[in-house]
Amino acid sequence: MVEQAGHWQCPNPDAILPKMKAAQFSDFAAPLEIIDLPEPELPPGGVIIRVKAAGICRSDWHAWQGHDPDIKSLPHVPGHEFSGTIEALAAGIRGWQIGDRVTVPFACGCGQCNQCADGHTQVCPDQFQPGFTANGAFAEYIALPFAETNLIRLPESVDFASAASLGCRFATAYRALAHPDQAALKAGEKVVIFGCGGVGLSAIMIARSLGAEVIAVDIRDEALAFAARLGAAATFHPDELKGLSAQVTVDAIGSAKVCATAIESLTPHGRHVQIGLLLGEESNPCLPMGQVISKELKLIGSHGMGVSGYQELLDQIAGGKLNPSRIVTSRIAIGDLPATMAAMSTFDNACGVTIVDRFN
Repeated sequence: MVEQAGHWQCPNPDAILPKMKAAQFSDFAAPLEIIDLPEPELPPGGVIIRVKAAGICRSDWHAWQGHDPDIKSLPHVPGHEFSGTIEALAAGIRGWQIGDRVTVPFACGCGQCNQCADGHTQVCPDQFQPGFTANGAFAEYIALPFAETNLIRLPESVDFASAASLGCRFATAYRALAHPDQAALKAGEKVVIFGCGGVGLSAIMIARSLGAEVIAVDIRDEALAFAARLGAAATFHPDELKGLSAQVTVDAIGSAKVCATAIESLTPHGRHVQIGLLLGEESNPCLPMGQVISKELKLIGSHGMGVSGYQELLDQIAGGKLNPSRIVTSRIAIGDLPATMAAMSTFDNACGVTIVDRFN
């Protein structure tokens, strides 16, 4: 077995391997196809996971459209939010066994660098990203290296569908708002969340659990209605924003215009958290830095959550303070995935989180 261009491949391409169902694209923006692929081989120091549930995220759409430079070769299987059970273990893996219920962050650390040693696996310079640096979870099985560093044990109280939202959206929003090295949102503060997709809806629930007042902004009436059901005190369309001010703002979309508007909505000493990806033409936005200086604002980038933060989040879920299943609104079979991804191109997708949980 060799590692090539981020994909685990068999040295003998003619070897007959067991097949699995997977969603794959052969060119960027080309239609996704449901095909039979060889099951992945077991990487050194890694595991094979049988995927039980996989979330469909806008980051997967960006990968499909060719916006992410981490995808080095085609064809490619996307999918980075998932949960499942351990199907196979490499020799020497300690503390895990076949059948264990697990998930992983979308940014998996190497376990060897200074960032990983400090618990910041999400910014590891040699990170592995399923669905980006290698084939992802829109398949029956997925191969993962660096297993001992990145595997997260799921309690029986967390179902696979809920867990599939933790690796990216829910975990990212939790660290962005709750952790002291990020926004450190406090009870009684006001937070404006721009974008009520999976990340934004997660952020609304988390902000409410912290005792904050939540303002939600989106272009879709149905998304704003969903935000209100989750606890948003007020909802607005972007063109209705006048005189709005808050201690914390969150861009959960990934838009230069939204990012600038969010910064302009901050009170002095406010904190803006950028979660949404700024890619392509949006990658170098013009920002109101005059206000950043005059108001002494803080701009915070948030790239997921390291493994070390997950136990705290899982404890919050087990204790009933947070319930990620509230944003899971649709469960589909893998055969429905191409149409679901295509709908994201026109923002014609359903509100909440869609989960693939059937692979036959």
